[in-house]
Amino acid sequence: MKRVFRGAWILVLVGLLAACGTGGSEPATGESGTVTVSNVQANMTLPSDTGSLWMEIHNGTDMDDALIGAEFDGCVAIELHDMIMENDVMVMRPVEGGQIPIPAGETVELKKGGLHVMCIGKEAPLEAGSSLDVALKFANAGDIAVTAVVVEPGEMPMNMSKE
Repeated sequence: MKRVFRGAWILVLVGLLAACGTGGSEPATGESGTVTVSNVQANMTLPSDTGSLWMEIHNGTDMDDALIGAEFDGCVAIELHDMIMENDVMVMRPVEGGQIPIPAGETVELKKGGLHVMCIGKEAPLEAGSSLDVALKFANAGDIAVTAVVVEPGEMPMNMSKE
C-alpha cells in the first residue's frame, strides 16, 4: 500500500512539472492568443566578426511584451540593436533599456537597417542556406525556440526609414 501511495505522488509531481514547462519550439501562449515569430533570417555569411538576425514577432496576446535577449551558438556576445539616422549618418547602437517592446496585438519587424539581434565576436561565417537554432527570450512569453535560415546580407533590402 505504501508503494502505491508513493507512486501516485510521483505521477502527480511529474504531471505538475510537465504543465509548468514551455513547449520548446511552440509559441508562448497568452490570455488571448500567442506570441509568434516568423521569417527568421540570419545574416552570418560575411567573413567578419559580426552578424545579425532579422524576423517578425507578432504579439497575439492582450498583454504588452518585450524581446529581452537571445541565445545561439557561435557568438561571444549577443545584443539587441537598432540603426538610426543621426546627422545624415546611419548609426547602430544597443536598444534603449536593453529590450525591444512588442505591444499587445501588434507585429514588430526586426530587419536590415532597423531593429535586429546582433552577434558580436562571431566565431566563423555560416554557409547561406544552412540553419541556426535560436532561443529568443521574452519578458512575459518566456523562451521561444526558432530556426533561422542563413542568408546573404544582400537578400534583404535595407530600410532606411523608421516606421
